[in-house]
Amino acid sequence: MSNITTNIKGIRDIMRKDTGVDGDAQRISQMVWMLFMKIFADKEEEWEITIDGYESPIPEKFKWQNWAADDEGRTGDELMEFINNELFPALKELDITISPQAQIIRSVFDDTYNYMKNGTLFRQVINVINEIDFNSTTERHLFNDIYETILKELQSAGSSGEYYTPRAVTQFMVDMINPQLGESILDPACGTGGFLTCTIDHLRGQVKTPKGRDVLQTSIRGIEKKPLPHLLCTTNLMLHGFDLPTVRRDNLLSKPYADWGAKDKLDIIVTNPPFGGVEEDGTETNFPKKFRTKETADLFLALIIKLLKNNGRCAIVLPDGTLFGEGMKTRLKEELLERCNLHTIVRLPNGVFNPYTGIKTNLLFFEKGTPTKEVWYYEHVYPKGVKSYNKTKPININEFDVEKAWWNNRKENPFAWKVSMEEIKKRGYNLDIKNPHQEVDTLASPEVLLEKFRATEEKISTIQDEIINVLTEALK
Repeated sequence: MSNITTNIKGIRDIMRKDTGVDGDAQRISQMVWMLFMKIFADKEEEWEITIDGYESPIPEKFKWQNWAADDEGRTGDELMEFINNELFPALKELDITISPQAQIIRSVFDDTYNYMKNGTLFRQVINVINEIDFNSTTERHLFNDIYETILKELQSAGSSGEYYTPRAVTQFMVDMINPQLGESILDPACGTGGFLTCTIDHLRGQVKTPKGRDVLQTSIRGIEKKPLPHLLCTTNLMLHGFDLPTVRRDNLLSKPYADWGAKDKLDIIVTNPPFGGVEEDGTETNFPKKFRTKETADLFLALIIKLLKNNGRCAIVLPDGTLFGEGMKTRLKEELLERCNLHTIVRLPNGVFNPYTGIKTNLLFFEKGTPTKEVWYYEHVYPKGVKSYNKTKPININEFDVEKAWWNNRKENPFAWKVSMEEIKKRGYNLDIKNPHQEVDTLASPEVLLEKFRATEEKISTIQDEIINVLTEALK
């Protein structure tokens, strides 16, 4: 076990003793804002060397090194009074006009809270965090791996599970979209930043100069409306070497559809928008009547079609419901197929997003500018011996090797098939098209099934009567 693994385990163990921290989501939020402060302090040491005339936006009194670095410094009630009554108010009210760094700190702390109540335990956590050197490349890489584990654990933290998309899925989607340095890239519902960090890793090899590094840092953007994933994403990008992560606290759906113009257009959008979610009253009125719905994923899809440049590319996770849905969903699919080339749908099996949801999902890949002529489908199947995925055995990136090998040399096979646009129109834009190469389940008519159900009910009732008779005789 590495020292950093031991450090994180130690932090958790200490926090579990604090009565103010309730559950995994609060524990992770508490840990990450403290880690953010330490990471920012280590970054500032670097910036003071690399950026001429760099000035910290944080007043001296509130810099990590001036209140946290001394392992025998403030503790107990004195420390908690400082945190709650001085540090947090100062960071929440930081003047964002000072610098871009001030904007990042303010956005992180706007809706972040201190849950810990015990100042002695708080001091113990600080002292463990101080053992990590985020300016050390080795330690930073080690911590990146641990941070990925922390994000996975959100799956079991109640509703926070929506923040995390399995790494294998994000990596496959980014690999197939194949972003190039200089292209503008957005995740409009970025959660903890999985798609953004996969994109950074994908583009790293294309960065050959300091100018290329600057291009990379300015071309990747994320939007997230909830405070905890926003904090996690900002920290995640800083761990991936971003000095000024462009992660905005916002809800893109709250801006009128008609207000998006040419300057807002993007080369690439990769995302897993919340599905099954319902937007607050009035949000749908920002959209044209034909697209109005409270279903979050559908609104995001409508907006993405609008935001892509001509020849812009998108990879998006969508539930089965979008594929077969009618009404507004039909109009949305008609818009997608007429304005974009929906060239590929990868159908994922059950359980990819377990334990958060068992809903079946699909990966849609499309390019804006030309209408769809045909859609290729690929059915992703479980590996041999696997019946479902779970927290300890999630989907693995190696499973996508078959799709990758097929991608640029498409032929029908037992898992791949294509459907013409004419056929899709005949189906009323129902894209929920099953694999024609697999045997269709032979399901009896509703009348026959109902009769079987009634017969089974009668049999159960008879058995229950017999059990009651036996018990009655036994008790006599």
